[in-house]
Amino acid sequence: MSEQHPTPQWFTPGGGTTTAPRYEGAGAPTTEMPVGYGAYGATPPPMGPRGPLGQPAPQAPAPKPAKRGVGQLTAVAALAALLASGGTAAAAHYWADDTQAGAASTSATQLGSNASAPVKQGTASAPDWTATASVVSPSVVSITATLAQGGAQGSGVIIDKTHVLTNNHVVSGAEKLTVTMSDGRTYDAEIRGTDPSTDLAVITVKNAPSDMAPIAIGNSDKIAVGDPVMAVGNPLGLAGTVTTGIVSALNRPVTTEAESDTQGDGSQADPNGQAQTQADPVVTNAIQTSAAINPGNSGGALVNASGQLIGINSAIASLGASSGGQSGSIGIGFAIPVNEATSIAKQLIDNGVAAHAYLGVTPKDGSASDGSATRAGAEVTSVGNDTPASKAGLKEGDVIVAVNGAPVDSADSLIGHVREKTAGDEVTLTVLRDGKSVEVKATLAAKPTTNNG
Repeated sequence: MSEQHPTPQWFTPGGGTTTAPRYEGAGAPTTEMPVGYGAYGATPPPMGPRGPLGQPAPQAPAPKPAKRGVGQLTAVAALAALLASGGTAAAAHYWADDTQAGAASTSATQLGSNASAPVKQGTASAPDWTATASVVSPSVVSITATLAQGGAQGSGVIIDKTHVLTNNHVVSGAEKLTVTMSDGRTYDAEIRGTDPSTDLAVITVKNAPSDMAPIAIGNSDKIAVGDPVMAVGNPLGLAGTVTTGIVSALNRPVTTEAESDTQGDGSQADPNGQAQTQADPVVTNAIQTSAAINPGNSGGALVNASGQLIGINSAIASLGASSGGQSGSIGIGFAIPVNEATSIAKQLIDNGVAAHAYLGVTPKDGSASDGSATRAGAEVTSVGNDTPASKAGLKEGDVIVAVNGAPVDSADSLIGHVREKTAGDEVTLTVLRDGKSVEVKATLAAKPTTNNG
């Protein structure tokens, strides 16, 4: 008897030197990804993200890659961490992994076009998507990455006159990059900077044309569930594809394996010649959308009806082939909120690396009494010495259930909220302590570059 309710498989981002399978032909996977969580012995979560990149460049099909770990939307079981932000460590030993240029600071870099809302819609309930597509499409490019073994294709968004914002897993491991504009012109490109833990990267277009069209930048804090959106990108090598849908959910915790360019010793190559060790896992409080996203859409634009960028498409939930489901879009896609993406992009343009903030707690999934009810949240199992958390008065056993009023229902959710912030930001944490709800204000600090124990 066939299974009436097939269990979805979980996939990590694909593309570049991908942790998801490469695709050939019409996109059939060459390697079936493992089912399950951790050591693959547990029941798999209900759905999971997979990076939409993975379509190989026709001239260089990629060989079958080795399997790697799986991602999940639920909490990571082994987060033995001082909680960090914006592509920061999920475990204390990760503190020495990132090389950063001092504390995060406000960047003078200006991103996006001068037009704040380039498309004026007559009615919000029935957007003129033709007008939106005509304005946005010139700002979205196709990216071809030549790898040591084969090649892959993805998408990117023009954010100023020379730079393109994309996913790290689109360009990770690339020996050569080319960017194709919407009108078919192709240019060589090089990596300006990558931030594996947020799965973001900026590339520089060499000999950039004078008519590069930066996209209008929106505000991901202003979007709401039900808002109409459009995804623009290069799915399965079909450049300039647009799909529409709605914002299905906000602050959806998505956890995937980070891509890193590894050397023989396991360290990560840095465009500035600095070495990094294993990349932190990617934890994003993502925008969930019903707009169809498929392999190759990674790094492309998610825009509102006014033509403003609100997110960078990065992952999809996919039913596994072993369950008889489809490996492409099932109407559950995820995008990195633009406020987080542009904050990282500015740092990568200015410094080549991104500095991050942190809170300084070890979280796990937990729950606590809230009057006569019980609420799920992120339970604090330890507080680091001389950290923003300790200075704010957080205690072991506290259960954090909101950040600035936004619900927190798991450790991953807390990590995602903190990673959206920068050093110096003040956050208000809603904490359940001894059966009562209290508010604790904490000022996030720059993540230490070394672990002092």
